[in-house]
Amino acid sequence: MLRDEDTEADFQRFLRRVDDVTNLLQGLSSPDSAVREKAIAETEKRLQEQGASREEEEEEESRTTLNRTLINTSGSVKAEAVDADVFLAALEKDAKERAQRRRRNEQLANALKEQGNEAFRRGDFALAIHRYSQGLQKLRDKQELYTNRAQAYLKLHEYEKAISDCEWALKCNKNCLKAYFLMGKAHLALQHFPECRQCYEEMLQIDPQKENLVKDCVNEANLEEKRLRDEERAEREAQAGSVAASSIQELLQRISSPGQDILYYTGGIRLLAQVVNSCTEQTFFRTNNGFSILRNETLRGALCAESRSPAEVELCVSLLLLWQAACAGNEENQRLLLAQPGVSAQLAELLCSGTPHIQRETLALISLYSEHQSGRRLLLRQDLSRWLQILMAFVKSTDARADSAMNILSDLIGEKRFQTQCGAMLSTDVLPLFSQLLVCAGQVNQAALARAVAVLGSLCADVGLRAQLARSRECWQGCLQLLEGCPGASSPGYQHCVFAVLGLMMNLLLESNGAIQDFAVPISGRCLALLSHQDGKIVTRAVGVLSRVLPASPSAVEEVVKGGVVKKMLKFLKAGGQLTCRYAIKTLSICTKSSRRAQEELLKWDKRLQVLLQLLEAGDELVVGNAALCLSQCLQVPGAASALLGSGVVQLLLRHAGGDAHTTSVQLNSAIALGRLCVAEPRHIHQLRKLNGLAILNSSMKYVQSS
Repeated sequence: MLRDEDTEADFQRFLRRVDDVTNLLQGLSSPDSAVREKAIAETEKRLQEQGASREEEEEEESRTTLNRTLINTSGSVKAEAVDADVFLAALEKDAKERAQRRRRNEQLANALKEQGNEAFRRGDFALAIHRYSQGLQKLRDKQELYTNRAQAYLKLHEYEKAISDCEWALKCNKNCLKAYFLMGKAHLALQHFPECRQCYEEMLQIDPQKENLVKDCVNEANLEEKRLRDEERAEREAQAGSVAASSIQELLQRISSPGQDILYYTGGIRLLAQVVNSCTEQTFFRTNNGFSILRNETLRGALCAESRSPAEVELCVSLLLLWQAACAGNEENQRLLLAQPGVSAQLAELLCSGTPHIQRETLALISLYSEHQSGRRLLLRQDLSRWLQILMAFVKSTDARADSAMNILSDLIGEKRFQTQCGAMLSTDVLPLFSQLLVCAGQVNQAALARAVAVLGSLCADVGLRAQLARSRECWQGCLQLLEGCPGASSPGYQHCVFAVLGLMMNLLLESNGAIQDFAVPISGRCLALLSHQDGKIVTRAVGVLSRVLPASPSAVEEVVKGGVVKKMLKFLKAGGQLTCRYAIKTLSICTKSSRRAQEELLKWDKRLQVLLQLLEAGDELVVGNAALCLSQCLQVPGAASALLGSGVVQLLLRHAGGDAHTTSVQLNSAIALGRLCVAEPRHIHQLRKLNGLAILNSSMKYVQSS
């Protein structure tokens, strides 16, 4: 082992020798003759001192050795007679020999490391430590061997040895993140909290991108320190004769006793839940093994039964209330509860029990976890793959269970791990239920349904999940059916559902697939009908959906143009807000690109194209780019270019095409519009000459021809 004082001194001597040899080589190659002579003399002196230890040097690959057969070391020859070239050649040869030995040792060390890793994977940590130690005998400065051995020591609870190995690893590489991480874990196990946190802070200094990992590690240390303080305080109170401590201990003993009537256990648990009402009582409950009462067969039977008698329902509810009291604001108790065999799986079964009272208290218990980041981390260590479907089903409930379930979903949906678990059953279980809820919007809790739709929309942040949703024909059919209306369609709850569904559709339309193409016509038709809605937020989203769905289908463009979309978009552009304007001009640019009728209607309703000219002066480049594109397409209609004579259109387009715009697409669209303008109406060229813009026009002609 390499952890005693002698080894430390040996390692430091090795590092000093490396520095000394480097200095000697620099001196021997110095252009200063005095420095060179001094280096030769020092080298000769060192060779004479080391003559008796040649065999030891051959065994130690890290030390510098010399082939002294090339140098006269008899002592009778002065240092001045040593030939520097020969000496340098000897050093070079020796360096090659040492490099060869190091390569051999590195190969052996790597082989032993792999053997150690294999033993570690099998759980044979003692053998892993042995293999890593053998590797270190071959190569003492191999960082990975120290950190791997430290990890094995952690598994065997040999924390001091793990810390020592991490320190050695840091001598090899001062920026070794794994060493600081493992050393932090070892200090945590030894309850060295300041040292533990210092290790994690060092990690953050080395790699700021590890902020989330460091935050989790520091939280773990803080939790463990708090647990220790709480238990020490509880112990002091118990020794001082705390009534709560003795009451909790006595009640737990009675509840744990077998063979009692079910009402006996229910009463005892209710009393216990009333006593556990502060952090200290929660600690008494934990330190007296309160969570182990599930070993009682009567309690476990009531909790896990497929069907329950009224008495068993009351017992189960009492148990859930006790857990709420024990876990409220207490992360250590929350952790211990989920660590009990089968509890996390049973929570899902309780939610599916069909008994409202049990479901309410189960939701209340889960909410204690989901409301806080620390609790969510504990939940996400469990298998939650069914939870999206189970919680979404509460939309059918007309009482507070629906809101509680949606609160939990809203808390969990932003967690990447939960999103990943949702993906496993999204297509097979979640989407059929979701589509059914949309179809039956009139018979379910509409406020909860709107939140459920928003939860599905949040899943679209994951590209893979969004693609699954966008391919689902059931999902599109459900959305369309909800937009068609239902009894009570004018209620505020239903309007919230419409708003949420439009938002979901906008997210899904970021994809492109056959289902979207097939549904493009009915989707655009529903959105066109919503443009007359009294709620401005719904109108804005309907325009947004149009701007995203129309590119998928020329038929959809044709239908909305027939339905008067051009006139409606012009209306929104004159009076709408910034977001509505973005969507409206995008919709117009799509329609005018593929529909001559759309171009003609735009000119019909805005003969001098004043709306587009105003948009070219907007500060939003997305709006400017689409306005320039729309204008260039309308200029293909006879008379359009002439209608712009005397306006400032040339100056506006020239400014954007000439480089004032930051985005290439705006420059390109403006250049195309400028070229088409001058081709359609040559009189605009006079204004262009006055503005010295002919060069820009010439460069834009290639875009006009290609477009």
